[in-house]
Amino acid sequence: MAEGEPVRSARAVAGYDAFAWLYDREWGEVSLAFLPVLDRLALDALPAGARILDLACGTGQLAAALSERGFEVTGLDSSAAMLAFARVRAPGVTFVQADARSFELPARFDAVVSVFDSLNHILSMAELRAVFDRVRVALVPGGRLVFDLNTVEAVGSGHRESLVGDDHVAIVRSSFDPPTRVLTFEAIIFRSRDGRWERSDVRLLQRCHDPAEVRDALASAGFVEVTVTSSGDLGHRPGRLF
Repeated sequence: MAEGEPVRSARAVAGYDAFAWLYDREWGEVSLAFLPVLDRLALDALPAGARILDLACGTGQLAAALSERGFEVTGLDSSAAMLAFARVRAPGVTFVQADARSFELPARFDAVVSVFDSLNHILSMAELRAVFDRVRVALVPGGRLVFDLNTVEAVGSGHRESLVGDDHVAIVRSSFDPPTRVLTFEAIIFRSRDGRWERSDVRLLQRCHDPAEVRDALASAGFVEVTVTSSGDLGHRPGRLF
């Protein structure tokens, strides 16, 4: 790892745990918007009942949709709180709590998918190579990995928004640091539970990886026939690469 590269820690995983319920409520359904892209890039070519690994599955919306289509789905995420939502939503899916950089699973998969900038949360190229190494082992020969990455153009200079519900108020903001290509997401969350308001502070990091370095990392893990497609060319919101 190069000097100055940020490192994910147990504190970061705790941040995802604290954020899980708000993510599930406000953003979880966004993953379903990626289904047409996944159909085009991988799913339409899979046989009925194919095995799919949803890597960094979050609160399970995409895993549930894939399972409803008849695929044999495993969802993997490092956050226990995210997986608690996922297990309720998709009881027919196998969910595993593990780190994407070091997981080992007994099954082999026809496809691995990871969407909604999940792999931007892997902060160094060395760690991203480790993810690709583990995925390569998990795939059957000829299996496909499909993932997306947010780009510098997509994140811009950051954003700020407020979310207000009957039982919660949240202020979320993000800021982007061009020299490190790191996006910092912060949320101050007030949630009403059992008649009391509780505050949580969440800070999560993403990195906008250089596409050429990502290609090199895929090649070093043994992937072939690598294609990079802009989300705009796939009829999706611009600023994302698949």
